[in-house]
Amino acid sequence: MTHIALVTGANRGLGRATALALARNKIRVVAASRGGGSEVVDEIVELGGEAIAVHLDVADLASIEAARVAVLAGIEHEWSASTVDVLVNNAGVGLFAPLGAITADDFDATFAVNVRGPLFVTQAFLPHLSEGASIVNVSSSLSRHVSPATSVYAASKKALEALTRSLAAELGPRGIRINSIAPGPTATDFNGGAMRDDEAMRAGLSGQTALGRVGDPAEIADAISALVSCEFRWATGERIEVSGGVLL
Repeated sequence: MTHIALVTGANRGLGRATALALARNKIRVVAASRGGGSEVVDEIVELGGEAIAVHLDVADLASIEAARVAVLAGIEHEWSASTVDVLVNNAGVGLFAPLGAITADDFDATFAVNVRGPLFVTQAFLPHLSEGASIVNVSSSLSRHVSPATSVYAASKKALEALTRSLAAELGPRGIRINSIAPGPTATDFNGGAMRDDEAMRAGLSGQTALGRVGDPAEIADAISALVSCEFRWATGERIEVSGGVLL
């Protein structure tokens, strides 16, 4: 049976890489993003895969409900399906500012996307997840180590990991697995593409990793793809860091 995966924030960066990695493993992809996700769908189709796109703003509860309706209609129309087998809560925002510059709006906006979003996306799709489905929440290595001006972002990712563990216990009776992936410094367009485009930043971060370089989005995506596979069927409530050994 061909599985179906819903990936949030699938239009760029790690979300795009994850959608492509899943498609290469013959998983049908629902690419969800504020931008609609049509470009990554085109890429997947060019690879010989199957995908549809839906609009989703994870910080907006009305958008989550609209996306739920659109996903169910889309998978029924395209694949005569009624359930989702894989959910990747990837959409996220970064807030990198010293304590004195952080506002309440900054805090609320960060937690709305990074914590509230995954919670309510999971809630919305829970009735439509297949028995034995797999959920991955994308966290960050910054939930483990300290870096200046990352307090709110790191706190949001730590909260997401706590959510992951709690839901693992709650959803276990249905055979649903939920784990978190914690990427280290990765060359994506996140935070304006600084880790990808700023050579000085990239060199500094590379020096903090055991493997001596920043990661490629495909390396994180491959880890997510492995985690949702049957090879990890006995793993739930876990935090898997994929960071090249940053700040060990």
